[in-house]
Amino acid sequence: MLILVLAVVLRLVAIDKTPPALNWDEVSHGYNAYSILKTGRDEWGKSFPLIFRAYGDYKLPVYIYTTAVFEFFFGLTAFAVRLPSVLAGISIVVFTYLLAKELFDKRVALLASLLVAVEPWSLFLSRGAFEANLALAFIVVGVYFFIKGLPNPGYLLLATIFFGLSVWTYNSARIFTPLLLIALCLIYKKELGEIVKKNSSVIRNSLFIILLFFLPMFYQLANPVGQARYEWVAILDEGAIAQINEARSNADLPPAVSRLFYNKATYFVNRFVTNYLSHFSPEFLFLEGGSHYQFSVPKRGLLYLINLPFFVIGLILLTRKRKKKSFLILSWFFLAPLASSLTREAPHVLRSIVILPVPMIMSAFGLVSFSAWLKPRLHTTYYILLTSYLIILAGFVENYLSTYFTKYRTDYSWAWQYGYKEVVDYTKKHYEKYDKIIVTKKYGEPHEFFLFYWPWDPQDYRNDTNLIRFYQTNWYWVDGFDKFYFVNDWEIPKEAGRPFILESRKEEISCLPTANRCLLITSPGNYPKGWKKIKEINFLDNTAAFELYDNVSVSM
Repeated sequence: MLILVLAVVLRLVAIDKTPPALNWDEVSHGYNAYSILKTGRDEWGKSFPLIFRAYGDYKLPVYIYTTAVFEFFFGLTAFAVRLPSVLAGISIVVFTYLLAKELFDKRVALLASLLVAVEPWSLFLSRGAFEANLALAFIVVGVYFFIKGLPNPGYLLLATIFFGLSVWTYNSARIFTPLLLIALCLIYKKELGEIVKKNSSVIRNSLFIILLFFLPMFYQLANPVGQARYEWVAILDEGAIAQINEARSNADLPPAVSRLFYNKATYFVNRFVTNYLSHFSPEFLFLEGGSHYQFSVPKRGLLYLINLPFFVIGLILLTRKRKKKSFLILSWFFLAPLASSLTREAPHVLRSIVILPVPMIMSAFGLVSFSAWLKPRLHTTYYILLTSYLIILAGFVENYLSTYFTKYRTDYSWAWQYGYKEVVDYTKKHYEKYDKIIVTKKYGEPHEFFLFYWPWDPQDYRNDTNLIRFYQTNWYWVDGFDKFYFVNDWEIPKEAGRPFILESRKEEISCLPTANRCLLITSPGNYPKGWKKIKEINFLDNTAAFELYDNVSVSM
C-alpha cells in the first residue's frame, strides 16, 4: 500500500506544472479529444476516426478517446490530457507487483513494483501525455491476465482485450505485441494445449478478439495512412541514400563490388543491429539516458546506477534457469527494442518503453537472489547491507526528483514549447482590440495551441471561411483562421509597411496602421521597424521566448 501511495503521489503532484507546459502532441491529443467530445468529429471533420490525421503524423485513437472521457469530467485542461498516462503509470506499478508475484515471490514483487514507482524511465513517462505509456500499461496487464489465464482460462479473454488495445494505442506495440504473443504461445504451448482440450470455446473466443483487433491493424498498416508515421522516422530515408551513394563513390573498388557492399540492404542491417544493441548499453540504461529532452532528463540514466550490479545478476541467473518464467522475461527483454531499432535516433527512450517493467523485475530478482545467498554467510551484516541499499536508493530518488522538479523544469521549458499558454491568455484578453493577429511558426504549430488554450469551438473552427490549410513535405500546415495568421519566422518583414507573407498562398497580409490594427507575436528581436513592443514572455530560465508588438505607433 505504501508503494502504491508513493506511485500516486510521484505521478500526480504538480502534474499541470511539471513537465512545464503541454507540447504540441499533447495539445493535439487534447483538442482532438475535445472535438470528439463536442461534435463527434476530429479537427478535420472525420466522424469517430480509427486514426487521427492531426498534423499529418496520424495518431492512433485509444489515447485520444480516453482523454475525451476525462475531459468530460475535468474540461480541456492539462490535468485531463495527462491523466490517462498518470493512471497508466500507476497501474503499471500495481500490475508489475501482481505479475512478479505470479512469476517469482512476494519479495521480488514488492521490490520490482517499488522500482517501477521510482525509476526515472517509468516515472518520467508517466507524467506526460504519452500514448506509449498507456500502451505499456495494456501490455503489462495483458501479460498478467495471460499468466492468470493458464490455470483459469476465463482470464485469457481479458488478456486478449488488453493486448488488442495496445496495438491501437502506440506504434511500437504494433510490432512488439504480436511478437510477444507468439513468444507466450510458444513458451506455454503445453498449458494452452490443455486448455484447448478442456475449454476450447475460450481459445476460440480469444482468437476472435485477437483477429478483431489485429486484422484492421494490418489492413491499416498496408495503407499509406498507416505507414505515414514510420516514413518520418525510418532508417532508410533520403539521408541514408545519400550516405550509401557517398560510400560507393569513395570506395576503392570496382562499381559492381562497391554496390555489393554498399546498398540499402547492407546499410539497413548494419544500422538495425547497431540500433538494437545500443538499447542494452550501460550508457543508455544507467548513465546518460536518451537524447530527446521531452522523454528523459538529459545526462541522467533511465535506471538508477545502484541497481546495475543486481540487474546484471538477475540477467545472468535468468539465462541459467531453464524455466518458463525465465523464458518469458528474457523474451520480453530481447524482443522489446526491435520496433525502436527500425527507426533513427536509437536508442530511443519512448519507442523502447515496451521493455518496461522487465529491467525492474530483473534488478529485483537479482537483489533478492543475492540477499538469499548472502544472508546465511553474513547474518547481521546482511541487514546492514540491505538497509544501506535502501538508503542509497532513497538518495538516488531524492536527487533525481530534486533535479526533475527544479532544474529540468527551468532549464528545459523551451523543449516543452513553454509560453504558448501565456501568449493565448494575453491575446484572448485583448482580442477585440485587433483586426489581425500575426503569430510566428518558430516554436511549432501555433494554431493548435490557440485552439486548445482558448478553447475554440471545434465546429466553428472547421467551418471558418478564413481557415487556410495546406499539405507540404508530408505535413498538414495551418496558415490562418478567424483573424489569426501564422507565418514563418524568416518571413516576418524588418521594414515598416512591408506585408507578411503566408507560405501556403504566398498571399500578402497587410498591417498598415491606417487600415488595420495588428498584434504581432514573434520570436525575440524579430519585428518590423517602428512597431511598439508591448509584452515579453520568457521561458522559465528567464530567456526570451515570445515578444508581442503593436503596429499602432508605426508612422508611414
